[in-house]
Amino acid sequence: MAGAAPAQQRLDTVVRIIAQSMVAEVCSIYLRRASGELELFATQGLKTDAVHTTRLRPGEGLVGEVARSAGPISLSDAPSHPSFSYRPETGEDPYHAFLGAPLLRGGRAIGVLVVQNRSERRYDEDEVEDIQTIAMVLAETVASGELLGQDELRDIEVAPHRPERLKGQRFAEGLAYGHVVLHEAPVAPENLLAENQQVEEIRLREALIGLKANIDGMLEGGAGKLGGQSFEVLETYRMFADDRGWNRSLEEAVRTGLTAEAAVDRVRNEHRARFAKARDPYIKERLHDFEDLANRLLRVLAGDQPGQRDLPDDAILIARNLGPADLLEYPRHKLRGLLLEEGSAASHAAIVARALGIPCVGRLQGLRDRLSEGDLVIVDGETGEAYLRPRPDMLAAVQSRMEVRHQRQAEFAKLRDVPAVTADGQRISLLTNAGLAVDLENLDATGAEGIGLFRTEFQFMVSEELPRLDSQMALYKLVLDTAGDR
Repeated sequence: MAGAAPAQQRLDTVVRIIAQSMVAEVCSIYLRRASGELELFATQGLKTDAVHTTRLRPGEGLVGEVARSAGPISLSDAPSHPSFSYRPETGEDPYHAFLGAPLLRGGRAIGVLVVQNRSERRYDEDEVEDIQTIAMVLAETVASGELLGQDELRDIEVAPHRPERLKGQRFAEGLAYGHVVLHEAPVAPENLLAENQQVEEIRLREALIGLKANIDGMLEGGAGKLGGQSFEVLETYRMFADDRGWNRSLEEAVRTGLTAEAAVDRVRNEHRARFAKARDPYIKERLHDFEDLANRLLRVLAGDQPGQRDLPDDAILIARNLGPADLLEYPRHKLRGLLLEEGSAASHAAIVARALGIPCVGRLQGLRDRLSEGDLVIVDGETGEAYLRPRPDMLAAVQSRMEVRHQRQAEFAKLRDVPAVTADGQRISLLTNAGLAVDLENLDATGAEGIGLFRTEFQFMVSEELPRLDSQMALYKLVLDTAGDR
């Protein structure tokens, strides 16, 4: 689809090819503007004067309904449908049969692909599958910039790009800004169309077997390592991995000509679009489980091995929730802040974040769906807010607040080695509180004479099972060795 020709010419070629392959008299591409309106970007069969002129409001007409529902619509007599919206400038009067599919990316409809015919015909299941496959490829091609240049994409909402403010709960105080790093970042398929369908079917079957074996291995080898909560999560994953509906959807997607990776991505997008409309918290929770499972399956297909990721120097970690071990795996010197969709101030991640001095805000609903890897974000651990893709003036204001905090910390640092003496000349001991091994770094940083209170319960709070005697002894030995004669 990509080429050296102008963007509009490439789009015109695309709709002509699709119309021929679908044996349709009309093929049109609508793309979503930042305003939410769906604009006619290219057509084969409708009046060319309507291109870049016809715009539909969110939910308006059959095209708007396809985008709203994030699913295909097939009608033998479109004008008789209650959602039909007549636009005289398009010249679509003679066309009755309508088949539309959303261009899904990240579970969001960034556009709509439509084919139409004069006769009141019914499109069969194969044709519906075909247009969904074409729409998926088209969505990726548009978003990647291969089909449209940066000028044409500037006002096209291929991903959330406007500034947003989310109100959550303060888990750990502090201010930070930096670039998004998604914990368990979604894996994007590189190749979409299969060269050999049978090979892709085999790859998918083997990957599913590998996924289940991987989960079984973690379940069987988890004695002494997994707490009840983690064990239950893995058991849930195992149940979903065996789900016949999920497996069947993957197999059917591969049979439409997609690679195994693209099939997983397509089914994941369909689940996102369907579950996102649910109001039931339990249903929304299941969406996250399927998301995680799809990412695991994509990693099996890619042959990825678990390993530490390269982070930017100003990483803001984004996660649904996080265990203490997960957080401690990230390099502390690169981690600036933490944003969570769930959790509480007493959660494992929040306790560790406070010990590490990392600003943390949680209970941010829909956070991950609003962000892309590399987005600029602000973590305000003082107000419990997150600013996504902040405006320059907002970023400048936060930088000013951070500078004031740094100056205050610098003043405190000057007093580190000054003896603690009261106004009437009484010498007192200034001690620090601790509860985790990471707290011990504060002994030298603060100039404290020792540890006044060691919160032994923290080791129990951040562990997913009761700490064994040997692990407790190892921690207390580390504390005593680090404190030395203090």
